[in-house]
Amino acid sequence: MKILITGICGFTGSTLARALLEAESGITVYGIDNFARPGSEQNRGPLRDLGITVFHGDIRAAADLDKLPAVDWVIDAAANPSVLAGIDGRTTSRDLVDTNLLGTINVLEYCKRHQAGFILLSTSRVYSIAALTEIAVTTEAECFRLETGQKLPPGVTERGLNESFSTLPPLSLYGCTKLASELLALEYGETFNFPVWIDRCGVLAGAGQFGRPDQGIFAYWINSWIRRRPLKYLGFGGKGFQVRDCLHPRDLVPLIRKQVASPAVSGSVRTINLGGGKDRAISLAGLSGWCRDRFGDHTVSGDPALRRFDIPWLIMDSSLAESTWNWRPETTLPAILEEIARHAELHPRWLELSGVP
Repeated sequence: MKILITGICGFTGSTLARALLEAESGITVYGIDNFARPGSEQNRGPLRDLGITVFHGDIRAAADLDKLPAVDWVIDAAANPSVLAGIDGRTTSRDLVDTNLLGTINVLEYCKRHQAGFILLSTSRVYSIAALTEIAVTTEAECFRLETGQKLPPGVTERGLNESFSTLPPLSLYGCTKLASELLALEYGETFNFPVWIDRCGVLAGAGQFGRPDQGIFAYWINSWIRRRPLKYLGFGGKGFQVRDCLHPRDLVPLIRKQVASPAVSGSVRTINLGGGKDRAISLAGLSGWCRDRFGDHTVSGDPALRRFDIPWLIMDSSLAESTWNWRPETTLPAILEEIARHAELHPRWLELSGVP
């Protein structure tokens, strides 16, 4: 089997490439990357050492995909993953749409041409910000929890958000481009008869992630704590009570192996949540507590002003993945945090490599 991974030299793409080769014999992995993400260039050599052919190209340019060999499956891990993309002053809205939507269309045309299956790594940020902020939360142990006794909206349970939760705008430009990509991928698959799976991932985290405040928050926070760099809680009273769950990308591999062995047929469940769930959820204040125990004290300031697209609570409910694919995340939250910490200790200039001033 031949697999192409777009964005292969990013954290998620490179982690998946290594894990797939370890888990599956007899596969050939190709990759394409434009190396726009600071730090991604350093993954090229190690991937080539594993026998992976890495093409320097940009999925926004259809001609760059024409030079790629035919494969059986494409895993699309190429995207600008920041919810602030297009409004952050570093990227334009056109840059974001070209990468996250036009790039997906070019990859789908490649799949159409070669009749390759397509796995889109999508995001929890396809869910409605307005609907999320209307859910009542309360404070408990320095984190937001669902307020008991409220009538929860469709798609929310004590386990988190499931796939039936609202995807009505506002989502952020980032979330909108990913939702549009999901719909186009499903339509391409139906129209041109190739299998498509949509994997909506929660916050991905682990060693080797390039850490920025808007991308890779766990790596950014732990690396900044060790170096005693300034840290700040933003919004929601400036206390750091906002909660997300995290997932190690290597935990996606058992599911991906099942997906590539199970071509989608009419009526298949095509879109699923993949997150760490309640057991792997933590607030920023809780993450600071973990860092304090691990590395000693450090002061974190607070700013109560909200940024656009900030949300107080988002935990992914992956029950559908469990019932459909018998999938559950394996790497625990403490293991993910400790893995990041050890990597940070070994790479004292990791934030600079990640493009953090």
